[in-house]
Amino acid sequence: MDIHNDRKGAIKKLKLLAYNGKIEVETFRQKIDEAYRSVFLPNGVECSEYKYGNIDCDILSPEIYSSNRVMLYIHGGSYVGGSRLAYRNFCSSIASKTFSRVVVPEYRLAPASPFPSANEDIQNVFKSLFTEEQIACSLHSSRDSAPLMPELIIAADGSAASIACALIFNLRERYRKCIKKVILFSPWLDLSPNSRLLSPKKISDEVMSGEVLRKSSQIYTYESNTANPYVSPLRAALHLLENFPEVYIQMGKKEILLDDAIEFSEKLQKASCKCTLDVWDNMMFMFQMAHEYLPESHKALDKIGKIVTQENDTVFERVENQPKLESSLRSEA
Repeated sequence: MDIHNDRKGAIKKLKLLAYNGKIEVETFRQKIDEAYRSVFLPNGVECSEYKYGNIDCDILSPEIYSSNRVMLYIHGGSYVGGSRLAYRNFCSSIASKTFSRVVVPEYRLAPASPFPSANEDIQNVFKSLFTEEQIACSLHSSRDSAPLMPELIIAADGSAASIACALIFNLRERYRKCIKKVILFSPWLDLSPNSRLLSPKKISDEVMSGEVLRKSSQIYTYESNTANPYVSPLRAALHLLENFPEVYIQMGKKEILLDDAIEFSEKLQKASCKCTLDVWDNMMFMFQMAHEYLPESHKALDKIGKIVTQENDTVFERVENQPKLESSLRSEA
């Protein structure tokens, strides 16, 4: 069998990201970590652990990176799973492709910490990261030139799309201006009672199903709260989407989530926000994380790299594999 064209193998692995309620949460988490963890990181990327906003985070630094650009990656896992360990390999590939440092927080998960715990953690991480990057840029700016501003990218996949959107809904304009892009992989955008995916009729694709969304949302928050735009971004009023950063959504054409993504894209455009929906033919939910089975996963991340670096970068370097300011809180071993 050609391991680089093993669709069945890819689907089997990707299904581990979808919580269906048939196994214990701890077992679900362990299966994700076992399937996705990697001893060696790709392309010379180095991993350090630090605290931002008192939250443990991975900092993934490629050998060459843009000095004022950093990506905050919010991992998916159906609200109840996923971890820095499971996403370390995938996010290292993104770091290498985009010439960016990537920060991956270990935010709190349901059911022990239901909504809005994850939102609070990510907001704390963002503000701490933003402050550090802003100060670092001011220290490196020349007196004779305009001050450098941090270039922040927010990325998320699956269930974490709502956490990413909730972060931006809460941000003041001065923060939003520094977010150059929002990148969403196979986003969950509507868990409300009005979602067609949660109708009594069974809806599914090769990986995802309405039942997965239902089971995950029941653990994450009360049903009466699922129409909240901080849980279902598709239900956001237009005023919440005003001045939303540029959005890029990448997903497979075979996903049941695609119609929601199309509607969300149209809604952003009505709010005068730019949104690019990049749909890959014959691909499934989170195909980008099945790199050992699908050649398309490599091509998709190559495209992410081009999207992020399309503007001319001035300085590429890895001076040190740690936050730029000594005042950053280091995680205690």
